[in-house]
Amino acid sequence: MHTVVVGTSGTTAQDVIAVARGNARVELSADAVAALAAAREIVDALAAKPEPVYGVSTGFGALASRHISPELRAQLQRNIVRSHAAGMGPRVEREVVRALMFLRLKTVASGHTGVRPEVAQTMADVLNAGITPVVHEYGSLGCSGDLAPLSHCALALMGEGDAEGPDGTVRPAGELLAAHGITPVELREKEGLALLNGTDGMLGMLVMALADLRTLYTSADITAALSLEALLGTDKVLAPELHAIRPHPGQGASADNMLRVLAGSGLTGHHQDDAPRVQDAYSVRCAPQVNGAGRDTLAYAATVADRELASAVDNPVVLPDGRVESNGNFHGAPVAYVLDFLAIAAADLGSITERRTDRLLDKNRSHGLPPFLADDAGVDSGLMIAQYTQAALVSEMKRLAVPASADSIPSSAMQEDHVSMGWSAARKLRTAVGNLARIVAVELYAATRAVELRARQGLTPAPATLAVIEALRAAGVEGPGPDRFLSPDLAAADAFVRAGGVVSAVEPVTGPLA
Repeated sequence: MHTVVVGTSGTTAQDVIAVARGNARVELSADAVAALAAAREIVDALAAKPEPVYGVSTGFGALASRHISPELRAQLQRNIVRSHAAGMGPRVEREVVRALMFLRLKTVASGHTGVRPEVAQTMADVLNAGITPVVHEYGSLGCSGDLAPLSHCALALMGEGDAEGPDGTVRPAGELLAAHGITPVELREKEGLALLNGTDGMLGMLVMALADLRTLYTSADITAALSLEALLGTDKVLAPELHAIRPHPGQGASADNMLRVLAGSGLTGHHQDDAPRVQDAYSVRCAPQVNGAGRDTLAYAATVADRELASAVDNPVVLPDGRVESNGNFHGAPVAYVLDFLAIAAADLGSITERRTDRLLDKNRSHGLPPFLADDAGVDSGLMIAQYTQAALVSEMKRLAVPASADSIPSSAMQEDHVSMGWSAARKLRTAVGNLARIVAVELYAATRAVELRARQGLTPAPATLAVIEALRAAGVEGPGPDRFLSPDLAAADAFVRAGGVVSAVEPVTGPLA
């Protein structure tokens, strides 16, 4: 099994995905253990002093003015976890919880939190045992970090609350820890606070969304090329010299992807075959500009994610010179903004994708294709309602594109008077990513059927297009014919897109795509 070693200098997106989705084992490096021990010595020294230190010997948030006596500090740390584990609503997905646990461990291992090595080791042990605390949908305002979600995870480390075992059964966390030989932690000064103060949930969802969107954007380039081909469009607009004079990197990459998919096609360029057509519609001609703008948005969001992955997010933090200082690094604004930005870009990609699908189905704009790509129009409805479903998804995407980060709601008796709403931005982006896959799948379904109908007209599709069609049919998605129960076909096309099947089918013909 793959093993991810957690050191003092952050982690990578690949490691997050390996742990969250691939169940990779987690180990602490020797330098991380040493850094944990050194920082703990500083915290212990401060705890022994009579002067109050925030997070070590005081209350929290609006209650930070109270100095806590030594005999109450363990109770204070337990209480902050118990009281902050106040989430409500449906359970959050297992991969999200594993990502936020791993990312919290990443910050703990930095040596800036003051957590003891044995607490960090218990966090790794819980991940390695496949124990996933039950975390709920609602409870985070994105500042101070993802408090409620992280609190439910910390609660499980204490042997309290509920968790899911590796067999998928939800049981009391204490039972699961005992079954795997893990001793619950007894929190000491600062440790409860250190386990809760971070942007780990929203960051984990950002990292996974970026991975999914990269696949979807390449898939969308391919389905756009197939629609251009099925509509007898021109590939001249994809010429590299046209995109060089507007040098957005994503635009150039998308145009190049489409051009390579269309290489050898006998369908492109038939503008004068049925009616005068000087230019293709925007949804066809401007696909590289829209897809490319989204690609550039992904690149910026990845830069923010990488910076956050290299960060130690906690409050207060332990500095190498022995100071323990309060700060505002837990604020989720940098992550929240790009989560919202990605939802906007995904909504626009879904919108232009649906417009091409509608064009394929409209006999007045499809340049010779049957109405709704039906076998016997009138008797058969073809893909009429598949486009309805796609349109409904697009409308939902537009609602999901409303920024969460533009909102803020005060909390903690006005101590936390400006919050990021980054968790909410991440949750709606996850929904948007899933919807975008469905939208791309409907275009794939329609475009492949349309291309096959063109082949019956005596036109030869591109080799890459034929490879996609062959792979899609092998995945159980049927081609043209009389009406049938359509939902299973669309579900299979969706699964094909999500698994990267569109890209995998094309690249043996085109070579690696951007």
